[in-house]
Amino acid sequence: MKVELKIWRYDASTGDRALKPYEVDVSDEATLLDTLDVVKDKVDGTLAYRKSCRMMICGSCGMRVDGGAVLACKTRIADVVADGHVPVVSAMGNLPIVKDLVVDMDPFWQKMQAVKPYLEPRLDRATEKENIVAQEQMDVIHKESLCINCGCCVSECNSMESDPDFLGPAALVKAFRFVGDARDGATIERLERYSEEHGIWDCTRCYFCNERCPKNIDPRDAIAKLGAEAMKAGIDRDMGAKHAKWFVTSAKTTGWLRETELVPKTQGIVKSIKEIKFAMSLLPKGKVPPPFPPHVAADVGESRALFDLVKDQGRDGAAGIVQGEKALQHLTHQGETIEGGPTHPYDDPRSFAKPYLPDEEPVT
Repeated sequence: MKVELKIWRYDASTGDRALKPYEVDVSDEATLLDTLDVVKDKVDGTLAYRKSCRMMICGSCGMRVDGGAVLACKTRIADVVADGHVPVVSAMGNLPIVKDLVVDMDPFWQKMQAVKPYLEPRLDRATEKENIVAQEQMDVIHKESLCINCGCCVSECNSMESDPDFLGPAALVKAFRFVGDARDGATIERLERYSEEHGIWDCTRCYFCNERCPKNIDPRDAIAKLGAEAMKAGIDRDMGAKHAKWFVTSAKTTGWLRETELVPKTQGIVKSIKEIKFAMSLLPKGKVPPPFPPHVAADVGESRALFDLVKDQGRDGAAGIVQGEKALQHLTHQGETIEGGPTHPYDDPRSFAKPYLPDEEPVT
């Protein structure tokens, strides 16, 4: 199969940048990484890119195709060049380019280190023996534990583009992996740190990280769960937390979002007074509903009942966040299963074989 593609070549030492076309022959089963190997081996040996496992495990071969981050080893080139399309391959975004498709990952790892990606043991647990954790407790962080640190989510993060100091989706995924771990004893300290400037509440909720994650980890879900846990712990001093808190209060009391009270409740009275001129400009457009009397939804009782139910079930933290991962539909929920679905991800015939411990027999 003849393949045409264009690659952005860049040399940080000289600043030279050029979009160069290439044409090679590859097999129908070839991936983008296989195609780049052919380019390097047979056409241009100076092409630089990273690779290692070629099995979507190491996360080394992250790059952009037509402006969107992918793993080159996961992307079939036949799908990319369908109908004669000529793809443009470039380095990932939000990270300095070293050469061609190779980016400097140091800023990525610095963000990882900032969230303390290691367990801080609970003092109420014995330290002289193994700390056994139930499978149900580990299911809480199942998704986040699958991250391979490829950086595809970071590449597409709008918040990081506007604020390079933002911790970013990958680091916050790792953060929840430890906040949600039953063995960790520094939950409050972690949530305090993540709720500071450039943390949880700086996410713009564009969901590009979810869209581009090659492992379907849904980083935005992890950030939402961190926010929910912070608010549950009373860590709500950030304006983003106050904003979310008022959404809940407004929906609970009237069944609607009361926009006229949103700014005072979120930013305070002084800031609200400064925004009066702006609010008046919206009034003729019908964008400022009258504050009195408050409009109450006809079935507001349902909204209030839902709020009470969430509280009664203890799902007012991370457990109440709607998940994006389809595999979670297969998990047992309070003794019940999704209708027509398996009781556990490993029961699905499309799943990998269930892992087993050395003293157990493998499941066939």
